[in-house]
Parts: sequence; C-alpha cells; structure tokens
Amino acid sequence: MSRWRAPFSFGLLLFISIDVCAQSTLQQKLQAAFNQLQADSQCRYASVALTVLDAKTGEQVFAANPNMGLAPGSTMKVITSITALNTLGNDYRFKTTFNYSGTIDADGTLTGDVIIRGYGDPTLGSWRWETTKQTYILSQMVSALQKAGIKRVNGRVIGDNSYYTSQSIPNGWIWQDLGTYYGAGTSALCWGENQFSLKLHTGEVNTLVGIAGTSPSMPYLSFKSELLNGAPHTGDQAYAYLPAVGSNIMYVRGTFAVDQTKKAIGTAIPDPAYDMAWHLVDTLKGLGIAVSGIPESFTTLTAKGQAIPTGATTLLTINSPNLTSMLYWQNHISINLYAEQLLLAVADKAGKPVNTDNGVKVLQDFWAAKAGIDTHTLNVFDGSGLSPGNRVTTLTMAHILQSATTETWFKYFYDSLPLYNGMHMKSGSINSALAYTGYQTHNARQLCFSIIVNNYNGSGRGIKEKMFKVLDELK
Repeated sequence: MSRWRAPFSFGLLLFISIDVCAQSTLQQKLQAAFNQLQADSQCRYASVALTVLDAKTGEQVFAANPNMGLAPGSTMKVITSITALNTLGNDYRFKTTFNYSGTIDADGTLTGDVIIRGYGDPTLGSWRWETTKQTYILSQMVSALQKAGIKRVNGRVIGDNSYYTSQSIPNGWIWQDLGTYYGAGTSALCWGENQFSLKLHTGEVNTLVGIAGTSPSMPYLSFKSELLNGAPHTGDQAYAYLPAVGSNIMYVRGTFAVDQTKKAIGTAIPDPAYDMAWHLVDTLKGLGIAVSGIPESFTTLTAKGQAIPTGATTLLTINSPNLTSMLYWQNHISINLYAEQLLLAVADKAGKPVNTDNGVKVLQDFWAAKAGIDTHTLNVFDGSGLSPGNRVTTLTMAHILQSATTETWFKYFYDSLPLYNGMHMKSGSINSALAYTGYQTHNARQLCFSIIVNNYNGSGRGIKEKMFKVLDELK
C-alpha cells in the first residue's frame, strides 16, 4: 500500500533555516551586548532591562529582566500618547470658549464680566503654531468683543480654570521641580505652556545673580534672588520656587554658571488662568477698551469666597491643533505639560472627574482590557514620567508599542518619535535613570524595543553611549 507524500520544498526549508539562524544570531548578539552593559562599572549597582518584540506579530525576540519595574522617565509619554490616540482619536482637539455675562447697553458698555473658560488646551498661547500664539489669540478675543459691540467693560476679565479639580501637581512630583518650566502644573485654562522666561544678570563667581526681568511681562510677581554665580562649566543649576499661598514672591536658588550663553531660565507660571486674564486686560486697555475690575481667575475668586458668574453668552470658541500635531511636539521636545493635559483629557472622555489620579486609573484599566496587561506593571503616578516614583516594565512598554502598529494612526505616532542614534525612539532620563523605547528595522523585520537602566553611576553621556551599543545590534 503506497502512502502519498506532499512534495518537499527545499526553498521553503532554506528560507525557514535562514530566518531561524538570523533570529538566533540576533539573540546571541543582543545577549552578548546586554551582558557587557550589565557588567560595566557604571551598572555595578544598577537595574538593567531590555525587551525586544517583533512589531508585526508580538513574538518575543529578546528579553532580559522584562518584568522588572523600573523608572521610565519621559518614555512614559509613549504610553500616554498611545492611550490618548486609542481613546481620544487622532483628530481630537481641545476647546476654549470666550464669553461674557451681563448686559451690553446702547453705548457699548458691558455691565458684567468677560470670561475665558478653559477645557484643558495645553497649546493656548503657545509659540509653536501661528494660530496658538498669544498675540493671535488675544487679537481673536478683541475682535470678538468688538463684533459684539463692547467698547468698555464695567466688570472683570476672569480666567475660568474650574473645569479641572484644584490639584494641579500630580502626586509624586518633587518640590524642586515645581517652579521650573518642565514642572509647570496642569490647568483647565493653560496659557503660554504655563511658563515664562526669567532673565538673569550674571557677575562675579559666588555673588548673587541679578534678576533682569521677564518675558513676557509679569508685573504682578516679585522675584528674590538667592541664586549664586557659579564657576565656569558648572552649568545651569538654578531653580525657581512658586510663591507661598497669599504671596506674590518667587525665590530663585541654586547656582548659574557665569559662562552660560543664555542668561535666562524657564519658570512656571503660578496661576496661568490669572496670567491670561491679566494679559487680556492689558491688551484691552492698550486699545482704549477700559476694564473697571481687576483680573481674576477661578483660583483667586475662590480665595475670596466668590464664584464665577453663570449663564454666560459665548462669543468665540477656540480649537487647539489636532492630537497628532500636539504629539509631534510632545515627543520631540518632551513637553511634560502636554502629556499631563492629555492624561486629564483621557479621564474626561471616560466621564470621570478630571484629575490625574483618575487619568492614571483609566489608562491602567484601558490596557488591562485591551491587551491583558497587569496593572502592577504600570505602577505610575502621572502621564509625563516626571514622577520619580513611576515604575513600568520593559515588557509592558514593548507590548504597548507593538499594539500601535496595527492602528490607522500608527504613522502619525511613529513620526512623533525623535531620531536618536539613527533610530526612531523616545528617550527618558530622571534621577540616575535612562531609558529608550521605539522601533527599528532589522533585516526587513520591524522590531519594537524598550531598554531601561536605573541607578547607574557616572556620567549620563557615558551610559547613553553604552546603551546605544546594545541597540546598535538591532540595526
């Protein structure tokens, strides 16, 4: 009795053999490179992890300590980005409404208040787009008032930041970061990315640095310098501190090298909603449109036991650039504020009270439902990675990256990643921790990866070069 046998394909066997051999060789090269990194003196007391997945199939290509929870730094923005794209959609836009309460008489006097009501747009007043610049936004608002026939305001201009809860700083952020531009808090009404430039005047080493002014103007704030002129080549170690409750004084401390080319530091705005109201009042007065009351925000009114008027009439709705446009800047420049505002928008979309804790919970629940990811591998406190308490595993990071490749918006996300070491990837650094996560094509095979080193010693440049040697094996 004869048995039929399928024809044998030598070509197929050869292809499979070559593919298996290539994968095996890659694994061996990665293992050797990883072992060298782990044995390096900079990693003597460090925790090191690397996960590499096939971006198409999710197959594990290489893993070393993939379930070790580590501080991801700004690579946390990758998780926030992909979560926002999934839940909000790539064309999502924030909005801000421009309103008035009260009545307008025949002479053009508004007896009531002008109210700028924010819903979380982090780009309002940003210099990165023509349609978000402060001069453009203020001009739009002035035109809206003029179109309504308003020639003077017998009342106030109010920045309404009430849509979010009062906690503007995510849990886990350290005190020293809070007055810096990268530690600017969240707000339902953002303005100029919630930051301004504090100009400095340097002098003799170990003397006090002088405060030369601000850009833009912040006349309602006072500054006290306890900042010392540092020796050449010691860099910018200056930190601004937000005013205490009931105060308008910002302290500046630390050291600032006398050879710094840029004589300024980026500083957080204490109350962005108030600052926007102040700048609108200043603009109106410059155009001859008088405002009888002082600028206010929800925060300043609450402190006085007052409330924002209800029943306002909307004159103008301002829409932000779309989500993919925001992600480009968020991930290329690593803007913490954008990531935090997006996390809040994720909570809002889910119908939760808008605060960071709810944003984190929605994010964790989303990945548990979508990809079966254990929330303990996403032990995080914020959306930007600024909290040193964040812990994420490289396996979870890589799985989230891999999940994005099948989505219609993947190209937009991929393009939002900076190019480092010839690879599309996001970097992250915080407190002796360095991380990289992204995509790379190896022998026509697209891979996604996450590598994190925590508690390294020595220079950041040194550990970066050594991590790049590991990632070079993916090329």
